[in-house]
Amino acid sequence: MLIRDTSDGYGLVSRLFHWLMAIAIIAMFGLGYWMVKLDYYSPYYNSAPDIHRGVGMILLFALPIRWLWRVLNPKPSDQELSPFERKASFAVHWSFYVLLLALLLSGYLISTADGSPISVFGWFDVPAIIKMPGLETPAGNVHRILAYATMALAAVHALAALKHHFIDKSPIMSRMWSGPSNPSRSSKKENDL
Repeated sequence: MLIRDTSDGYGLVSRLFHWLMAIAIIAMFGLGYWMVKLDYYSPYYNSAPDIHRGVGMILLFALPIRWLWRVLNPKPSDQELSPFERKASFAVHWSFYVLLLALLLSGYLISTADGSPISVFGWFDVPAIIKMPGLETPAGNVHRILAYATMALAAVHALAALKHHFIDKSPIMSRMWSGPSNPSRSSKKENDL
């Protein structure tokens, strides 16, 4: 099993980043959508936001690591895509990174506007960089808009992947699911470079 990406597909680290972050982001959207409707007397009134903030901070720390991993690894071939599809793929992937960074930072600002740190499951605290009471409302509005935009982009991304897999019979989706189609050939080719 290959750890690094090759021209034939994604290695284990990229696939884990992709799928774990995708699951976490979708779950965070569902949790956020549900928790804003909780009233003060709900047993989850405090615990749901604590979970949301903790996972959000972990995602915020994971995002630059994912960027760095992507930059330091070869990009799997996309020759089966048309020039338009290549440009659209590039735009969607980097839009995800920008949207996620803005989404996570706005969530951080909501929680730290009063100067309080964010506790990440009691493991460590993320300090407030700025104290600006009242910032939580505009940051919350931005956070909500970015969350819906992220889900819309995720839907476009998923539909494109399904189109490539089922209609075009392209190996793109299977490379992100199971890695390079021929790991021994890929590792030999990368080692020869």
